[in-house]
Amino acid sequence: MIRNGHGEAGGAERPGPGGRRTVRVWCDGCYDMVHYGHSNQLRQARAMGDHLIVGVHTDEEIAKHKGPPVFTQEERYKMVQAIKWVDEVVPAAPYVTTLETLDKYSCDFCVHGNDITLTVDGRDTYEEVKQAGRYRECKRTQGVSTTDLVGRMLLVTKAHHSSQEMSSEYREYADSFGKCPGGRNPWTGVSQFLQTSQKIIQFASGKEPQPGETVIYVAGAFDLFHIGHVDFLEKVHGLAERPYVIAGLHFDQEVNHYKGKNYPIMNLHERTLSVLACRYVSEVVIGAPYSVTAELLDHFKVDLVCHGKTEIMPDKDGSDPYEEPKRRGIFCQIDSGNDLTTDLIVQRIIKNRLEYEARNQKKEAKELAFLEAMRQQEARPERESDCDF
Repeated sequence: MIRNGHGEAGGAERPGPGGRRTVRVWCDGCYDMVHYGHSNQLRQARAMGDHLIVGVHTDEEIAKHKGPPVFTQEERYKMVQAIKWVDEVVPAAPYVTTLETLDKYSCDFCVHGNDITLTVDGRDTYEEVKQAGRYRECKRTQGVSTTDLVGRMLLVTKAHHSSQEMSSEYREYADSFGKCPGGRNPWTGVSQFLQTSQKIIQFASGKEPQPGETVIYVAGAFDLFHIGHVDFLEKVHGLAERPYVIAGLHFDQEVNHYKGKNYPIMNLHERTLSVLACRYVSEVVIGAPYSVTAELLDHFKVDLVCHGKTEIMPDKDGSDPYEEPKRRGIFCQIDSGNDLTTDLIVQRIIKNRLEYEARNQKKEAKELAFLEAMRQQEARPERESDCDF
């Protein structure tokens, strides 16, 4: 079991309000390609109790029931650990959630989203805890899923940034891959996530820098927020005894200018929530300027500016985007020890394209079979009742 020591939910377990018994909540899952939908599920689960324990499945279990994961189990353990609402992580959690597991970790109930999770043979993984009344449901975040993100990465086009530039290749691919059970095709080319001020408020800490805290500024795309980003931010967070880390996120057009291809995979609003969910980040600048200006440094009273070991691309006028913090002597390059990039993740996906397509199609087929079985089960008593009269 991995216990967290940072962020809102970290540290030793505290008693519930009014000194009542602590309510311990269990969540589990693959948490492959962790995104703001996963974070939102864990945020909702944490709000239902006082202490959140998250079980993460092994690579072997995921491959058996769903198909090959994108990230290794060690990467997935650390990604979940970095989410600020998580108190403890349980590695190698069983794929089927049982009362034995809940009792082992003294959890009152488990929480899952309102989507279907099935075993390789089509059984509901939460059947036992549902029947025992120790299951709670939270709302699934609309507009994002791991399947959706994989689909975006597999499309070698800029179409997901504009519905007006959908190529014939994109249309052919969209028609053949990943149709959801209702026949609606999720690969519309544009992210379906709708940002609201309420969602930002739910994810934001709402805390301003306090006297004695060191304000550290970092900037970038933070696209497909991943373990490479987490390792970097953890290192940055550890530079000061009382850090206040501000992450500046560049506009989509800016990212596309220096990254090219079909980047960013996630739009600015999605990237904002992903970064806000990280326990090492205190604040996010939405649409930060590419060059770190004197005005920005003065406005946020920045003490230190950090950048990783990735190449620093010049601004559009050819200037160094870190010229001002370097002039002030507050620039620092950080080696996170992790060379994973968004490009490498996309390469992982493309390399295993056929496997991922098969995984997603297999998942959808199981869900359809399960829904049909449920429909038939619900219809059976009605037919039997009709025969009695």
